[in-house]
Amino acid sequence: MSRLVETGRSALRNVLERVGRGWGRVQERRPLSTDLLESDDAYLVVFDAPGVRGEDVDVTFLDRTVEVNLERFRDFYDGYDLVFPGRGVSLSGSVDLPQDADVTPEGANATLTRNGTLHVEIPKRGGSADVDVVEEDD
Repeated sequence: MSRLVETGRSALRNVLERVGRGWGRVQERRPLSTDLLESDDAYLVVFDAPGVRGEDVDVTFLDRTVEVNLERFRDFYDGYDLVFPGRGVSLSGSVDLPQDADVTPEGANATLTRNGTLHVEIPKRGGSADVDVVEEDD
């Protein structure tokens, strides 16, 4: 009887792992959730970026499009085995600013907040460049 129980547990664990990996791949194909805000002086793009460190974020601004690529890693916990690997590790997203946006990459900044959002601020006035990412201190 215990052999049957162990076989069932093994089969269930195998199914959960496959479903989890599939769900992670779905997350990686789906763009990051975003908000686009505008003030008199700048545009602010807010991306959901949970579980990411500043050095694992790449922000690019080109032709009124803000592109973000994130690489996050799974922490290992002593005494625990990963059963359901459901979080995607390579995430990306982009936002197109309005066609009439006159913005400049000079002075653009990106801040990774402690609550897992990435704020990308682009001043108004024209151009293209990479954007530096700053991580909030605890």
